[in-house]
Amino acid sequence: MQIAATPYIWPYDGAVDPAKTALMIIDMQTDFCGKGGYVERMGYDLSLTARAIQPIQRLLARIRDIEGFTVIHTREGHKPDLSDLPANKRWRSRQIGAEIGSEGPAGRILVRGERGWQIIDELAPAHGEYIIDKPGKGSFYATDLDLILKNKGITHLILTGITTDVCVHTTMREANDRGYECLILADCTGATDEANHLAALSMVQMQGGVFGSVSDSQAVLKALEQY
Repeated sequence: MQIAATPYIWPYDGAVDPAKTALMIIDMQTDFCGKGGYVERMGYDLSLTARAIQPIQRLLARIRDIEGFTVIHTREGHKPDLSDLPANKRWRSRQIGAEIGSEGPAGRILVRGERGWQIIDELAPAHGEYIIDKPGKGSFYATDLDLILKNKGITHLILTGITTDVCVHTTMREANDRGYECLILADCTGATDEANHLAALSMVQMQGGVFGSVSDSQAVLKALEQY
């Protein structure tokens, strides 16, 4: 099984092996795609990030039906005492009117345990699926993600979530440097700015796929029909 993608059919090394492949669902939290969360407090159009919800839902339902695939969810957030929050990150969030740690309609912004920090109900993790809690943009920094992947023999990552240009792209770059074969799905990702979303996808495709390849959920679902 291979997946139609650009600039190359994915994966580069032949066929998708569910036992060696993880679906990553990055930061689908109320703070990033729900009412009263961080993104809305900053004044951005929620529809640009929330549009990834339904395509991910459909793909996740199919992946869960196939034995062997690993599903990994991530959440960005900080400790309640903010001891893991860099001063410059907090300052930047304050400038845009959504200071991390301050009270908002969904609780303290980007703080672990608050309602806004939780993964949205539509994509709630199922029993046995991994949840990676991260303090930064990338999913590998200050987490045990790499250890989990290596211990499970996972070498291929299908990347979904938000935002395309920040947390998803940072994770993809981190994964690429560690030798993981990556596929990012255009309709299962979104950014607070459409131009940034498109630019992030374009960057992946340069130099013959410098960080991996780009596809969409329909192509993946079609490839999975054989299961």
